[in-house]
Amino acid sequence: MTQQHLPVDVSSLKFDAAGLIPAVVQDATTKQVLMLAYMNHQALTQTIASAIATFWSRSRNEIWVKGATSGHYLTVESISFDCDQDALLLTVTPKGPACHTGSNSCFEVDNVKH
Repeated sequence: MTQQHLPVDVSSLKFDAAGLIPAVVQDATTKQVLMLAYMNHQALTQTIASAIATFWSRSRNEIWVKGATSGHYLTVESISFDCDQDALLLTVTPKGPACHTGSNSCFEVDNVKH
């Protein structure tokens, strides 16, 4: 994301009862879906400010900067809200594999195919 941002009214988003909103993460170049994660208000505002994807870890109950441990940061190019304002789409430029398994995407395998 460029340093010039349109004003974002985060208060209009519909976070769930736990204060979270799902965020689909997509490669800005290939359009491949990389992962699904959750953001709370703090993670979203931190992502907007830094242009580095930051999430809420439901298992660790803490803010999680994607890539802080591995170096595989996700640079955010844009954030879109869905029509119901209860889900986010982050388009990113990945600095390495997005999945903790080392795969480019957490959705590498077709589990059901028709």
